[in-house]
Amino acid sequence: MDKTINCLVVDDEPLALALLSDYIDKTPGLNLVSATSDPLTALALAKNGTVDLVFLDMQLPELSGMQFMKILQKKSMVIVTTAYGEYALESYDHHVVDYLLKPITFERFWLAIEKAQERFNALANPSLATNAAPPVNQFIFVKTDYRLVKVGLNDIYYLEGARDYVVIHTLTEQLLTLQSMKSLEEQLPAEQFMRIHKSYVISLDKISFIERGRVAINNQLIPVSDTYKDRLLEKLKLSK
Repeated sequence: MDKTINCLVVDDEPLALALLSDYIDKTPGLNLVSATSDPLTALALAKNGTVDLVFLDMQLPELSGMQFMKILQKKSMVIVTTAYGEYALESYDHHVVDYLLKPITFERFWLAIEKAQERFNALANPSLATNAAPPVNQFIFVKTDYRLVKVGLNDIYYLEGARDYVVIHTLTEQLLTLQSMKSLEEQLPAEQFMRIHKSYVISLDKISFIERGRVAINNQLIPVSDTYKDRLLEKLKLSK
């Protein structure tokens, strides 16, 4: 049985606090520890180990959402909740689980929770991340800030181009890198990964289903451009 995820909601809007609290209360496997508009109180809770997941607004009094995450230092998982899209790229650097734009529907909330549950289980039980340790050379090193981070190929869901960056979506996190999509694609084995769009390279074995020119991976619908559609079907040995 999955362990309960203890949640904290941080937002300066009473309606947002009430809505997310209601969503958490009606979702199995979640427990609401606190819902507050005070980021300093919230930070103290998140840092003392009693909170697993923080629903975090970006525009808060006294402390911004970005400052909150920097101080938190990944001690809890974070789902960003905001009315503004401009924080998305920077938030990836803090390995956020998901980025929810207000108004937040319950359906979109549920998809974010599925991601959080998967990451939570993987972090609690590292052996579940993959069925076995990847063989030698089944990984790449990715440049993030001043580090080279080792990423197992079996953990990669897909690569997403985002302006001057590439976001690598994995089982447990999202890595933001300034490496080009082309350079990363060249490091990935062609039998396991494929470009399906100018902005996306996917892991073929992570596809859940294909519909209407899109593939579903980890609850995300990713477009397949006409340039790659036939090649994808051929690679998957599907009829056109």
